[in-house]
Amino acid sequence: MTFLHELHVDVPLIRFLNPDGLLSSNCPQSLLEDGFLHKAYRHLWLTRRFDQRAIALQRTGRLGTYASCLGQEAVGTGIGLAMQAEDLFAPYYRDQATQLLRGVGMLDLLKFWGGMESGNDFDHARRDLPNCIPIATQITHAAGMATALKIRQQHQAVLTTCGDGATSRGDFYEPINLAGIWYLPLVLVINNNQWAISVPRGRQTGASTLAQKAVAAGVPALQVDGNDILAVHCVVAEALERARKGKGPSVIEAVTYRLCDHTTADDMKRYCPPERLEQAWKEEPILRLRRLMEHRHIWDERLESELQIEQERDIEEVVNAYLSLPEPDAMEIFSWLYAKMPDELQAQVTELQHRRHTP
Repeated sequence: MTFLHELHVDVPLIRFLNPDGLLSSNCPQSLLEDGFLHKAYRHLWLTRRFDQRAIALQRTGRLGTYASCLGQEAVGTGIGLAMQAEDLFAPYYRDQATQLLRGVGMLDLLKFWGGMESGNDFDHARRDLPNCIPIATQITHAAGMATALKIRQQHQAVLTTCGDGATSRGDFYEPINLAGIWYLPLVLVINNNQWAISVPRGRQTGASTLAQKAVAAGVPALQVDGNDILAVHCVVAEALERARKGKGPSVIEAVTYRLCDHTTADDMKRYCPPERLEQAWKEEPILRLRRLMEHRHIWDERLESELQIEQERDIEEVVNAYLSLPEPDAMEIFSWLYAKMPDELQAQVTELQHRRHTP
C-alpha cells in the first residue's frame, strides 16, 4: 500500500506590482488608469490614518480593544473597490478598509469598538453583516446568504473574509464544502497575515498553502500578493463576476504580513522576529503603490502633503463627534440579543437594575 507523500498542491500566485513599484508585463491596462490609482492610494492612506487614530484613542482609554489592519490595507481596499453595491459582505474584525468603501462610516466603526451597539446599525450598506468577532463563524453566515441568493435566482455575489487561523476551524471547512457541492455564489478571501494571534502560520496548519484547502471541496482557489493592490483587485473582481454569473464559488488567499499587534490587547514584540518585521515594512502596500505612481509621474510631495492635511482633518472631525457621544448604557448588552428575553438573562437584568439603584 502506497500513500501520497507530497501534500503540496500547485496553487498559482498572482502579482502585478513588486515591492519596488515595478509592473509585470501581464498587468491589465485597465488597472493603470490614473483615477483608479489615485482612488486606491487615497483609500489605503485613509484606512491607515484611521487605524492610527483609533489606536491612539484606545491607548488613552477612550476606545475598547481594537484590531488594526496595518500592513494589510491592500487586501480590504482591493476587495472594496471590486465589489458592486448589490453584492453582500460578511466581514470579520479586520475589515475596516472594505467597510469604509461599502459606506460604513468612520463614526460607525468607532462606536462599535467603543462598545456601542449602534455602531452595527449602519446608515449605508444595511444588507451587509456587522463585524464578526468569533473566529470563522462569518463564513457559515456567508454560505447561508449565498444559498438564499441561489434559491431566489438573484445574480449577486456574497464575499466573506477570514484570517489564516480561521482556516483551521470547522467553520471554514463546512461552508466551503457546502459552497462546492451547491455551487454557491460565494467568494472567500483569506487574509494570510502570517499570524494566528501569536501562533505563526507554519505552526497552526500543515498545509503548504491555505488556498489549497479549497481543493478538497472542489472549489477553485489561488494565491495573490496581498500587498499588491492591483492584483488583489483584479482577482477579487474576477471571482465576484464568476459568482454573479452562476459559475460557483472561489477561495483567494491574500499573502501579506501583519505589521502590528493582533489587537491592542496583544504585544507582538514577544513573539515576532524583529528582522522579519523590518523586511515586511519594505514590502508594505502603500509604499509599493506610491513608487508606481511616482514612476508614472502622477504623484508628488505636494499631493502627498495635501492628502495628509485633508484626511487628518476629516478624521479629527469624526473623532470629535465620537467623543461627544454619551456613554453607552450598560443595559444595552441585553437589548439586542433576543426577541424574547430568556429567563436566565432576565435574572441578570434584574440584578444589574438592582445594582444601579443601590448606593
